[in-house]
Amino acid sequence: MKAFALVLLTQLLPSVASAQTPAELIEQAVSKSPLRFPGEATLIKWQPDHTYDVIRKGTNLLACYDRSDERDRTPFAAQCTNLANLPREAQNRKIRAETKNTAEENAAIAAAEKAGTRVKPEFGSLWFRMDGKDKDSANLHVTIAVPGATTASIGLPDNGRQGGAWLMDAGTSAAHLMVPGR
Repeated sequence: MKAFALVLLTQLLPSVASAQTPAELIEQAVSKSPLRFPGEATLIKWQPDHTYDVIRKGTNLLACYDRSDERDRTPFAAQCTNLANLPREAQNRKIRAETKNTAEENAAIAAAEKAGTRVKPEFGSLWFRMDGKDKDSANLHVTIAVPGATTASIGLPDNGRQGGAWLMDAGTSAAHLMVPGR
């Protein structure tokens, strides 16, 4: 898994320099990754009511968007994920907008999880995120959604102390594989 993360990073980071918007930058990076996503991602722009407009209809299953308009985000913040995850992202954005800080946000997410109203991501789907003060300083972060997974069901540790990939938020709809190598 370490080798995969290293190859992914070396392929993604150099390719982002020529695009113009954060969403276009990350979409370009994903399209050049060793994961070989054919075609173009859908580019969207989120609206204040947590719906979105399609800026460009893509030809693959990814959607990319700017996140710099959200509370506590860096000036350069973009993300790509599977189109099937946009309802969860809409819920995430709504919760973030309705809370004042991370503690309140986490409590609202936990309450939705407990109530069974938390939208689940697509199992095995990827989330690519880039954050920084600008495109040149942005760090790449990659996770793989495995909602409901536990250390017993997936066979990975629940922390990164041993090195390599690990499972975060085990047993919840937010369970995901952390891929090391920012």
